[in-house]
Amino acid sequence: MEPIESSTLALLALRCPRCHQAPLFTHPAASLHFSDMLKQCPVCGQSYEPEPGFYFGAMYISSGFAVAVVVIVGLLLYFLAGDPDTWVYIAVVTGVMLLATPLVFRYSRALMLYLFGGARYDADWARRKR
Repeated sequence: MEPIESSTLALLALRCPRCHQAPLFTHPAASLHFSDMLKQCPVCGQSYEPEPGFYFGAMYISSGFAVAVVVIVGLLLYFLAGDPDTWVYIAVVTGVMLLATPLVFRYSRALMLYLFGGARYDADWARRKR
């Protein structure tokens, strides 16, 4: 598999932060095992859990994502649905958050790994391994 040159695109594709080739998760997001993550990269050997409890910090990132989803859905309902009743806001936000949970979980973990995991993309390493 060819490495993705951009770290941003590799993050969005949920790839290894060092080689940008291997996936971070073992199953698709639309499965019951959406949270199953590899222990290390099968291509470069990068550990996906630098230390025990590393992903506790991802809870803060996922809280930020949740706030963003609530604000965006609330604004869309207000402007597109003409400020419906409160129960509509609650039902729609709850439904969207339930559907978005696998993606919020995955991207909060990926952001945590990319920002604080200590691994950086090494283009020379990726070229040598081809």
